[in-house]
Amino acid sequence: MKSPGTHWSSKKQSLEERSDFSSVSSSSSTSRKSTSGFKTAAKSVAVAFTSCFTPPETKSSSSFGESEPPSWLRQLSTMIKIIHTFPFLVSFMSDVSSAGSDRKRSSRRGIYTSSYNSTQTTEPGTLKFTMPEIYKATKNFAPSFKIGQGGFGTVYKGRLDDGTLVAVKRAKKNVYDKHLGVEFQSEIKMLARVEHLNLVRFHGYLEHEDEKIVVVEYVPNGTLRERLDCLDGNILDLAARLDIAIDVAHAVTYLHMYTGTDHPIIHRDIKSSNILLTENLRAKVADFGFARLAADSDTGATHVSTQVKGTAGYLDPEYLRTYQLTEKSDVYSFGVLLVELVSGRRPIEPKRELKERITTRWAMKKFTDGEGILTLDPMLLRNPSTNLAVEKILELALQCLAPTRQGRPSMRRCAEILWGVRKDFRELSASDLRSLSSLSQRSISIIED
Repeated sequence: MKSPGTHWSSKKQSLEERSDFSSVSSSSSTSRKSTSGFKTAAKSVAVAFTSCFTPPETKSSSSFGESEPPSWLRQLSTMIKIIHTFPFLVSFMSDVSSAGSDRKRSSRRGIYTSSYNSTQTTEPGTLKFTMPEIYKATKNFAPSFKIGQGGFGTVYKGRLDDGTLVAVKRAKKNVYDKHLGVEFQSEIKMLARVEHLNLVRFHGYLEHEDEKIVVVEYVPNGTLRERLDCLDGNILDLAARLDIAIDVAHAVTYLHMYTGTDHPIIHRDIKSSNILLTENLRAKVADFGFARLAADSDTGATHVSTQVKGTAGYLDPEYLRTYQLTEKSDVYSFGVLLVELVSGRRPIEPKRELKERITTRWAMKKFTDGEGILTLDPMLLRNPSTNLAVEKILELALQCLAPTRQGRPSMRRCAEILWGVRKDFRELSASDLRSLSSLSQRSISIIED
């Protein structure tokens, strides 16, 4: 389903502090007195990890002899080894664990079973709504509930019987055609397959006669593009932009690697207007209308041949030229997004002079000429930590924007690199603050003397 620039939320900004990803530390020894508590904690962590990164087992585990270590300790040992190899996976553990908790807390099984004598049945991972339920949630599609307009149709804010706020995407009846029908089916199938903290949560859908409706999580703080345009008067600082880049990298890595399906999922429309922000500026990737299953590598296939879908300025040139779609097409779009986050500019700026109209081309030229800092959004302040982060982000963007897929990193590698950039940025920022504080103290002493 295609809905560029869709605005699903109010622009009220929360003052809540950003919640950071969970961190894991390992100790060389453990007190015997705390064995019981440690064992309990280790079990819960191991379960969260294995449920996120391993497919469901089809056979029961074999029993172990008494001489072997207990199962919870083996799980913990394996988890720590993997974390040491791929530290960014810690975030995925936290993300999926949180998403699982949310699912349990907000389970709506049975809520929409008999209220309106619905004859539709609930399918695994989906919920079919009825029109009376949708009318009730949106107050008969009241104009005051309208929160956005896109290519697919209109988006309304709604409230379900249990109080859950949702975004209700209603297709335009007068322009409904075969292509929109395909996008609708694609979105509900893909949304039903995925669940991640940085992906918009799917609540259900309705397809009856000329009505095509998707019901998803309501995200209250606008799109990334709106925030970069500073429509609410609040500047998105570089630290927040870096966090958002990492959130998106995690979401797309999940689609490419950890969905539990036989095939990776290719989003095909990664762009700033499809990234929604929560009250504490956590990013959620939305709009799966163009999503496709990737080729089955077990059969030796390297790509999917398909009609080109996406948004101008974000499209992979190799995909555009050959019609061969791979996960690396998402990587290219992510490279465009990184440049957008640094510069604040849209991918295509038709009102600028010719050499600056294609933002990625202009930014990469500045970077390779050693003037990457000149691409920084003028609303952001320059300092040593910012300068370093900008250089490293643009370096990654250059790799993502390679003309062929072989030259681009995986999304997992992008996430790893960005974790390192954020770590260095935070450490240098803290050092800058300490230096500034020390300088202020010396200035005060001089004045007093």
